[in-house]
Amino acid sequence: MLAELSNRHAVYPLYVRHGLRWEQAELSHLRRFLRALPVPRFPLHALTVLHLPARNLYGPHWSLNGKGVPGRASRDEAVYLPGRNLLLLAMASVFCAVRGIRTIAIGTLRGNPFADATPVFFRQFATLAVRALHFSETIVSPFCNLSKEQVIQRGRQLPLHLTFSCLNPQRGRPCGRCNKCAERQRAFQSAAQKR
Repeated sequence: MLAELSNRHAVYPLYVRHGLRWEQAELSHLRRFLRALPVPRFPLHALTVLHLPARNLYGPHWSLNGKGVPGRASRDEAVYLPGRNLLLLAMASVFCAVRGIRTIAIGTLRGNPFADATPVFFRQFATLAVRALHFSETIVSPFCNLSKEQVIQRGRQLPLHLTFSCLNPQRGRPCGRCNKCAERQRAFQSAAQKR
């Protein structure tokens, strides 16, 4: 999404840390990915990392303590983090309002089963943000009609080997046993078969 958007607009990449198990590894991979991107037509600003600890919100949750991490065969609903997009968008909305940025892009994909990942939620959140911040913002989800496989096919020319999706990394590497590792592996295999 970053690569596509930065060929049409200035982009301010954001990462919101909640203190979740995978964030250190994910952030490390994201930084490498950003450095490896081709030079965009429009400015791709430096990554901003915001902090909104979730330990007090989630309590003894698998995303924090690693106990009962959803496995390879688990349904997508098993990876639910209550209000995750709500928290991400709250941080992004304030960040953007302070800087005069009018569009927030979020990487939601087709098949996301959660209530805070729907076009209706994004529209209603944007309306709420306008009231709260006195600043008009639009929330877009340019990949909401695409599967992970389609996103991979679309970004074939990008350094996708540097991307990361794992719920329980071990020493900065994917565990290979969780829901997200399985989802990523299936998507890459399927995308490779359709070349």
